Amino acid sequence: MESNSNLLPRPLRGIIPPMVTPLLDRDTLDAAGLERLIEHILAGGVDGLFILGTTGEAPSLSYRLRSELIERVCAQVKGRVPVLVGITDTSFVESVNIACKAKDAGAQAVVLAPPYYFPAGQAELLEYLKHLAPELPLPLFLYNMPSYTKLVFEPETVRAAAAITGIVGIKESSGDMVYFRQLLSLLKKQPDFSLLIGQEELLAEAVLAGAHGSVCGGANLVPRLYVDLYKAASSRDLSTVETLHKKVMQISKAIYGVGKYESSYLKGLKCALSCMGICSDFLAEPFHRFRRAERKVIHRHLEELGIMEKR
Repeated sequence: MESNSNLLPRPLRGIIPPMVTPLLDRDTLDAAGLERLIEHILAGGVDGLFILGTTGEAPSLSYRLRSELIERVCAQVKGRVPVLVGITDTSFVESVNIACKAKDAGAQAVVLAPPYYFPAGQAELLEYLKHLAPELPLPLFLYNMPSYTKLVFEPETVRAAAAITGIVGIKESSGDMVYFRQLLSLLKKQPDFSLLIGQEELLAEAVLAGAHGSVCGGANLVPRLYVDLYKAASSRDLSTVETLHKKVMQISKAIYGVGKYESSYLKGLKCALSCMGICSDFLAEPFHRFRRAERKVIHRHLEELGIMEKR
């Protein structure tokens, strides 16, 4: 874990956006849109970039496309910030394969949610991590996402995993602040282990409580807002926190609240980026992009929020 991971701060702090994957069709990257999106995000002063996560639609993408994305992103970022690559898979071997691809391309770390489908017990999950970590060529962040994987990295499992060489942090996306505070308490003796919050609606609260940062989807749209909120929370500037948190909640309600399915978050985010002229809003199946009616609503919200100028 030498060359690539030298660029990875311990613990990793700040805003690490989970980047959407710009697509032209089900197996073609929107290459021009990807370039614009990367520069748009990095211009906001973020502290890293996380690709092939939930917001990046990783489970819906072919291994060929995932490899192409890893290569393109790492080549463009060129070490300006750490690149974290999702390697979640139902196959142990494929997780290792993606991690090796990430290392070769120049990424700094990999990110893993529990393998979904089979209901593994906590002892089995821990054994899985003990077997996997030595096989990985990059530092590993755990990813707690029980609403999608149906499995939780329970607090004691995380504490035990933090002692495994090569496991350096966790992205916590359950939205359960009791669980989050349990992790905070258990990880006090692991100051280099990075604790990142997933939901941007909890960013301020989590950082004020001791989180190292956030992996928030809204930073695809307005990265500077989330960077400023993180900095305000880190320095305990509570009046600024209150103002910026209000804006974050407005974006959450306006952009993610359109539509009637759980996929509305992703559809709203990609639609907004398309309205802003950054990248295509095509989604990998089984999802489809917002139709004209929802797109008009998103466009209006972007204008009302001041993210886009009124035409």
